Amino acid sequence: MSKIVAELIRKKCVPCEGGVDPMKIGDIKLMLNGLQDWDYSQGFIHKSYKFKDHYMAVSFLNAVAWISHREDHHPNLEIGYNEVKVKYQTHAISGISENDFICAAKVDYLLDI
Repeated sequence: MSKIVAELIRKKCVPCEGGVDPMKIGDIKLMLNGLQDWDYSQGFIHKSYKFKDHYMAVSFLNAVAWISHREDHHPNLEIGYNEVKVKYQTHAISGISENDFICAAKVDYLLDI
């Protein structure tokens, strides 16, 4: 586990109602270096997770929903037979905030516990 992930999973998302600038691309790239296989494009950080079957994909999706509920920060999710795509953006600022990285780290951590 990277130092960035270890720090992020201990944090809690802070409500964002706008009025805050989104992270700059340099800061986004720096944070992405600490996460495994996450990318940034079209204003979102995103990652695809592959599973052995549909049951595992749905179970993972439900765990992501639980994290989203607890953090009150919700991703865009797509599910296929054995794949879940997770995309984060702080919609109130139409960009990326630390909340997106907090949730991304917690979603990755699901596979380590």
